[in-house]
Amino acid sequence: MGSMDGEIPAIWFLISSIGFVILTIIQYRNTGKSFNTIFLSVMAIIFFASYIILLTK
Repeated sequence: MGSMDGEIPAIWFLISSIGFVILTIIQYRNTGKSFNTIFLSVMAIIFFASYIILLTK
């Protein structure tokens, strides 16, 4: 894994983003377009954008 130096590996942002996408799909199938579905999709976008930013930094 590496040392505990306070740095978050970029792959965790990608894994979280994929998890939020899966949760968004499940939420959308159960309730349709709701506040929670929109919130989860925004979180997926934020985490994916963070992943891209960490890769290019």
